Amino acid sequence: MSDLKIFSNKLSVDNKRVVVRLDLNVPIKNSKIEDDTRIKVIEPFLKKLIESNARVILLSHLGRPKGKIVAELSMKPIFDYLKDKLTNKIFFYQGKIDQKAIGTSNNLKAGEVLLFENIRFFKEEEDDDENFAKDLAKLGDIFVNEAFSCSHRKQASIHKIAKFIDSYGGPLLNKEVSSIDLLIKNRKKPVSCIIGGSKVSTKIDVLMNLIKSSDNLIVVGAMANNFVKFQNKNVGKSIVEAGIESIIEKINNLAIRSNCRLIIPIDCSTSNNIKGNSVYKSLDELNDDDIILDIGKNTINLINKTIDDSNTVFWNGPAGYYENKNFSTGTLAIAKKISENTKTKSLISIVGGGDTLAAIKDTGLEKVFTHLSTAGGAFLESLEGKELPGIKVLKKNS
Repeated sequence: MSDLKIFSNKLSVDNKRVVVRLDLNVPIKNSKIEDDTRIKVIEPFLKKLIESNARVILLSHLGRPKGKIVAELSMKPIFDYLKDKLTNKIFFYQGKIDQKAIGTSNNLKAGEVLLFENIRFFKEEEDDDENFAKDLAKLGDIFVNEAFSCSHRKQASIHKIAKFIDSYGGPLLNKEVSSIDLLIKNRKKPVSCIIGGSKVSTKIDVLMNLIKSSDNLIVVGAMANNFVKFQNKNVGKSIVEAGIESIIEKINNLAIRSNCRLIIPIDCSTSNNIKGNSVYKSLDELNDDDIILDIGKNTINLINKTIDDSNTVFWNGPAGYYENKNFSTGTLAIAKKISENTKTKSLISIVGGGDTLAAIKDTGLEKVFTHLSTAGGAFLESLEGKELPGIKVLKKNS
């Protein structure tokens, strides 16, 4: 997206205070970080700032304290992690965003880092309060948004702050935005999108927008059950949504008008409980007590053939009940095929969604894909065609 102000290495940060908004909302148990993926991806940029003699101020949220101080949601474990992994020249500030805080940021020396306490401990953050944003802006000389995953929210440290300080998107944010452009604006056809999850209703806008820009839309996971049922097939006790027949019909009709091939499962793996063993069945063989928990071998072959015929693939959502290894076959097969084609056929592969990323991590293939998005809701809202508040304020003419 060329109309965004993106942080460049040409921008001098020598002895300047650089406020970086991060998303360090990582799982913590007993004061220990359980998954450091979100921290690891931003470490290179932070190290670059430190090496460039910037005075680095870090802002982030953790959980949903709703404007109150919640001890379990303190940034202290993240401070300890950064002190061990990033630099020992890091300080932790737990006070209010006031003149004392501004003075503390002013007193930082080149190459030092100041991490503030959970920004959502302050009610003004989620209120997108203008005065609070002004005070946040006074902490630095330059602001960098490196939290694309939060950029769909109108919050002071994401949105309103850009009104009062020279603001840029960071390299990770730029990569997220560019990957969306590869799907919507600058796509290399044929484009295939694989969408899973449990509910059609929560992804209706994503599905409708992707149909308009894709050659193939492959629906898997529990949401595919609704499309199977729409064909008057028995889905047993499988998860389905009530009263969405008109939505399914709308999706089908749009796919026809847009010349987008809509692909749904043609066979499946079932059980009569989610902890059971896998039983292969065609869709015509399902009993009333069957639960569809994964795609079948013929569906896997169909998806693999579609991936082979594609130049760009977007994947969001597992193909089955991945938590039970008996029903992880479809998800793992998709991961393997996309990674193979990315490596050998220059496939552009973009993956989003926590469950999908976890599945890929299990395969050890995460470094092969073109882009793995950790942006969650912000990524999906962008795919819906929405302009994100935190991105809009970074436009050159905003």
